[in-house]
Amino acid sequence: MNPAFWGVLDELVASSKVVIDRLKGSAHPRFPENIYPLDYGYLEGSTSGDGQGIDVWLGSGDPNQLTAVLCTADLKKRDAELKVLLGCTPGEMQSILTFLNGHPSFQSLLVPRPQKET
Repeated sequence: MNPAFWGVLDELVASSKVVIDRLKGSAHPRFPENIYPLDYGYLEGSTSGDGQGIDVWLGSGDPNQLTAVLCTADLKKRDAELKVLLGCTPGEMQSILTFLNGHPSFQSLLVPRPQKET
């Protein structure tokens, strides 16, 4: 995997404030049956494909550690986005995928950060 890609994302995360606007356990505003498995928010001062801040999922680990990205495709909105996962364990990453991939018109692909070779 391209280390420069992860380095640029590291810098973007380090230079941005993480704003959590949907807490773990809260209901999705348009789909109340969907409960957020982790804290969800955005990087303040950034812009994603939808014109809003880059979406962030915050796990139980180090909130400064970029653990993965999600590539999402939404047929209803007719868009695609990149979402950043911070401090997420493998189990938390799976919970996010299950939450996001619950509808056939919205699908996500997880791209875990490669482990550094020692």
